[in-house]
Amino acid sequence: MKHIFWGDRGTLVSYLQLALTRAGFPLTQDGIFGDRTCAALRQFLGDERACSVTQAVWDRLIPYLRGFRSDEAGGVEIFDFPLVSGDVPYSSVLNGFVTEGLVARYPFLETENAGRSVMGSTLRVLKIGKGEKQVFYNASFHANENITTPVLLKFAEEYAGAYAVGGDVQGVLASELFDNYTLYLLPMVNPDGVDLVNGILTNGFYYRKAEEIARAYPQIPFPAGWKANIDGVDLNLQFPAGWEQAKEIKFSQGFTMPAPRDYVGVAPLTAPESAAVSRFTTSHDFRLILAYHTQGEVIYWKYADYEPDNSYEIAQYFGAVSGYTVEETPQASGYAGYKDWFIQEYNRPGYTIEAGLGENPLPMTQFDRIYKDNLGILLGGMTQV
Repeated sequence: MKHIFWGDRGTLVSYLQLALTRAGFPLTQDGIFGDRTCAALRQFLGDERACSVTQAVWDRLIPYLRGFRSDEAGGVEIFDFPLVSGDVPYSSVLNGFVTEGLVARYPFLETENAGRSVMGSTLRVLKIGKGEKQVFYNASFHANENITTPVLLKFAEEYAGAYAVGGDVQGVLASELFDNYTLYLLPMVNPDGVDLVNGILTNGFYYRKAEEIARAYPQIPFPAGWKANIDGVDLNLQFPAGWEQAKEIKFSQGFTMPAPRDYVGVAPLTAPESAAVSRFTTSHDFRLILAYHTQGEVIYWKYADYEPDNSYEIAQYFGAVSGYTVEETPQASGYAGYKDWFIQEYNRPGYTIEAGLGENPLPMTQFDRIYKDNLGILLGGMTQV
């Protein structure tokens, strides 16, 4: 973890503030390392001179981000607070901490590795349940749409918490879900891009490479407008379902080389993250997939002329429980996406959910509403198949 100091701003400062709040020193998670944050840190450390966070200090704070602490004898102390925060931006770092914390808190959860990103981050999948019907939800294909990551993590926490106490999720017994369905969640498909957008990646080879790519597209804000992986390939334009059509469309728009968004790559499935999602999909038997994006409050349900059995009816159900509009994907963006490929390959229901409203990246102030609106979809992705 990067060292931070008084006067710094950004995502890591908000993690400091979240950890201190959970440790009993309440702060607003505004990402500003000012006097109040410094005072709380000094109280936490018992050191009136401290006002910076070194790795040794992070080591004391990180248990409050993971939600548990291990002792030298191998014991584990589980903290009693909700693990998924809707107040701070998500990164590969926090995604990893929360995933570890969920598995420690709920040992019946399992993890699988779908693959690795360009920079070597593990694409970690959470597995919940043991039922015959398999479903798959993913999020953060696009770097500046990372508010979708905690949507999946919070659903995992709510579902697992209900199962642990014999409770229900929106009136459906968690034990029935667990016994009848196996849910796979990949909360962050594009960790490197997310870290660029949220200020975790601020220097080094890959940051300089992204800066160089962005200079060719000055009309796209950097890094806030970055959607692609760290190599400048749009991961949701990488699938062999109309990839040539997508290439023609995006090249006509000027995206003919690595870019912050909309570059299709040199061929389908050449980006390691998209290839990993494809391999993970082909190694399972998913009855339905949800791909979470932002924004527009729209559900896209169809690819080309494919209309899998019951897919439109399920889309209408999703629209009814969320208030989102159900539409066919516009032609300009209707090719080479993960949802498109899944429908083409398996002729089973697949959906792109465009959550929230506004300009990406959406502020975390929208999180509570987005989660509330999508809870019925997340639940219905199991119960409707």
